[in-house]
Amino acid sequence: MQTKLSDFNARLMSGRSLDEQMDNVLRMAQALGFDTLVYDYSPVPLDHEGILLTPSVVRLRNTPRDWQSLWCQEGFYQIDPVQHVAINAVSPFAWSYRPDDETVLQSFIGKNHAPVVDYLHDSQMTCGVTVPIHLPKGGFATLTGLRSDGNGDPLQDARQTLGDFTLISHALQEAAFPLLEKESGTSPVHLTKRERECLRFAADGLTAAEIAKRLNRSLATITLHLTSAMHKLGAKNRVQAVVRAVHYRLLDN
Repeated sequence: MQTKLSDFNARLMSGRSLDEQMDNVLRMAQALGFDTLVYDYSPVPLDHEGILLTPSVVRLRNTPRDWQSLWCQEGFYQIDPVQHVAINAVSPFAWSYRPDDETVLQSFIGKNHAPVVDYLHDSQMTCGVTVPIHLPKGGFATLTGLRSDGNGDPLQDARQTLGDFTLISHALQEAAFPLLEKESGTSPVHLTKRERECLRFAADGLTAAEIAKRLNRSLATITLHLTSAMHKLGAKNRVQAVVRAVHYRLLDN
């Protein structure tokens, strides 16, 4: 596997797009026995209340046609047990939705997860592995490989390939990282350039009057920008607005 991975890594790094890289990953994953791949990335994986946000970048290979809409538009990401386990994990893990299999999911799954559980059972994709990748500044990515239900023991087979799949996942992430900023969508909260500027000064400890003087604007104008930012962030005061803006990476230069 090491020789194959070395060759694959060279091809992956020369990929011209994330889609091309995912195609290369799929070929390697299929050699390990995986049928389906799901890659996702978000610069901010949780909202300020700790709820999973739909990832900014999602790439699918060999999933059912309705997967994208269910997970990204219908809220399946927010109730996906694997994603909940992954966001709190630092190590790759194998998982199974079959009740007789002992994995990290068995003690986690509840009634609210039923739509995801039922969907994967109906699709005969009840077993897989997931590699969580925690990135600088709070970014988060996962690569998940799923095995179709069939003969043999898919969970045991998945566990035996967990190490190789992990290496592939990190190789993909290294290749994908320079592309993610361009691929990512907008933040769940949109602030204007002036609102972000005012919050940056507020984060430095300046009062509204001091910000007005610094920007050569009236106090009323600065107060309006700060109040607007507070409303958009659902904040009760300027301190909370700054904290939430930092959380959503809205004040990054």
